[in-house]
Amino acid sequence: MLHGVKVLDLTRVLAGPLCTMTLGDLGADVIKVERPGSGDDTRGWGPPFDDRGQSAYYLSINRNKLGIAADFDDPSDRALIERLLAEADVVVDNFRMGVLERKGLSPSDWCGRRPELIWCTITGFGAGVDRPGYDYVAQAECGWMAITGEADGNPMKVGVALADVLAGKDAAIMVLAALVRRGRTGQGARLTVSLADSARAALVNVAQNTLVSGKDARRWGNAHPNLVPYELFRAADRPIVIAVGSDAQWRACARALGLDALADDVTLLTNAGRVAHRERIVSEFSRRLATRPAAEWRDRLERAGVPTGVVQSVLEALRDTNASPLTGLPSSVGGTVRFAPPGLDEHGARVRAKGWGVFDA
Repeated sequence: MLHGVKVLDLTRVLAGPLCTMTLGDLGADVIKVERPGSGDDTRGWGPPFDDRGQSAYYLSINRNKLGIAADFDDPSDRALIERLLAEADVVVDNFRMGVLERKGLSPSDWCGRRPELIWCTITGFGAGVDRPGYDYVAQAECGWMAITGEADGNPMKVGVALADVLAGKDAAIMVLAALVRRGRTGQGARLTVSLADSARAALVNVAQNTLVSGKDARRWGNAHPNLVPYELFRAADRPIVIAVGSDAQWRACARALGLDALADDVTLLTNAGRVAHRERIVSEFSRRLATRPAAEWRDRLERAGVPTGVVQSVLEALRDTNASPLTGLPSSVGGTVRFAPPGLDEHGARVRAKGWGVFDA
């Protein structure tokens, strides 16, 4: 879909590399630039490391790229970067404020020189804010940790660096929109994405609850503030989740569990009534579900059309996905895997010799 689109990847860690990997999955030609010697920070983020010494973290977000190492303070390396910039369609960076300008690679200068260029900078907290952007800090400051964890426990981060992931995907969406506009007008774009903006936007209905009610959100553990029953229960052998989203699903759920008295109770026919009687429903569901294995309940509930799932480990979740220890999970945007994640400066000699023509070989 993006065949022939040239993307220069000046990013490291997670949000930026995920953005450029997504563009690469969609067919773009991506050249990843790293520091000589150490490379992307995530090359050292292990164990685990594979049998070639590559960290699993690095491998997860760097497929479909060719890799070079370049020192921006070295005149010959900077000349190489400028040669690549002169032909790139898209540049993605996540350097802190002023770093590229001090290296003689100002994004605004390049966008002025090449009005068709699309340059996207991923920041922690927005343009003009010189703070290092780390997912954990964004989760803390943008409301996520305040609503994650058990109601009487400590604030808790999400188990994946999801603010980084969302910012990377938001950046890819903005780049794709800019490419569409450029195709219509010939005009490029200077884009900025921040972890903080992406994280706050992801509060969606939780944020709206607070805006409408005027009350701050709180932690609900595995329950839902607006829906009942919509939480985790413990079956006889392992946890199971039930997610009732409609009144029809409620009646089907209660009957599938053999809780006919609940299904027939007129005070529970609407979700508002069930929220008002949350403790009663959760108590009766907990007692009932503890009597049988999770798989048995899942089968019953699925036959009744009730959204449900047994809690799986990561290995169980990956079991039927064709995931690869080298190239990671299958593309979530329908893309294909063309290149394994590059070793440090693996394609340096070829890129120096051929520039973007390296993809024509």
